[in-house]
Amino acid sequence: MSYTNLLYHIVFRTYDSVNAISVENENLLYRYMWGVVKKKGGVLYRIGGMPDHIHLCVGLPASLAIADFMRELKTSSNKYIKSKRELFPKFSGWGKSYCALTCSYTSKETVVEYIKNQKRHHLSCAFQDELRELLAENGVDYNDDYFMKE
Repeated sequence: MSYTNLLYHIVFRTYDSVNAISVENENLLYRYMWGVVKKKGGVLYRIGGMPDHIHLCVGLPASLAIADFMRELKTSSNKYIKSKRELFPKFSGWGKSYCALTCSYTSKETVVEYIKNQKRHHLSCAFQDELRELLAENGVDYNDDYFMKE
């Protein structure tokens, strides 16, 4: 028998970082994404974000590659949003890239709290700065020439 506990802090943005997810309708999108996570055998610990990006803290089964999960999440939520065009009129798609960071069971609550406080956090921090900070804290190299480009 194998024992796993694969927790991820995932961040992805709208195409061109357009403010397309309104506060009034974000919970509809979050509930839809929760359904995708469950369908894939995962556990959603927290979802939240801003009009231009989303954070998730999820546990995924070992049989599911993160790239496959993100492709499914982005593709299906893209279709969902476009079917609700009147609620998300500025949405034209998701950005090509995403950030998926592993987190330990002991740090899960810290990540959950971080996601809960996104709106307050972004009063003083731009998304680009937040993402750079997350990448640096997790030892992820990135090339500034391609950072935040589609």
